[in-house]
Amino acid sequence: MHLQPARPFPEHFTLEKYLSSFISTNMCELTEGVSWIGVIVSFVVSFMLGWLWYNPKVFGKKWAEGVGLSMSDCGDMPIFAMTIQALGTFGLAWLFGITAASDKLLTIILILATLILFIVANGKFAQKSNTAVAIEGAFILAMGIVMVVCQAIF
Repeated sequence: MHLQPARPFPEHFTLEKYLSSFISTNMCELTEGVSWIGVIVSFVVSFMLGWLWYNPKVFGKKWAEGVGLSMSDCGDMPIFAMTIQALGTFGLAWLFGITAASDKLLTIILILATLILFIVANGKFAQKSNTAVAIEGAFILAMGIVMVVCQAIF
């Protein structure tokens, strides 16, 4: 008896075909029904809210004291941190768009609460002041409110 080795994939299988099928089938979950205007507007407004939120005349000075910095130490904007913040803000805005498209308000509230809990835990591990941790957590909550409102409008 001669056994032939089993073929792991059908002869017509190609990785390119598989990935193309996977992406076209599964990307719908991330894009179908999403209000891209709502995503973009909520991203821009939330990102600009951060500039206002951490301004020395608003919460910036108290936050800086709470993390062991002075506002004079914050001269130049850290490009890498700002880029990551922008990417994270866009990702969160997109996530709000996905959940709005599928009427999953409680899901996004749970996600937002989880993010805030991680921010608070991280801040306490880093031994930031309670004020600094509250400012950071409240900022995430404020972004969430902005994003819900933008999705409701657009």
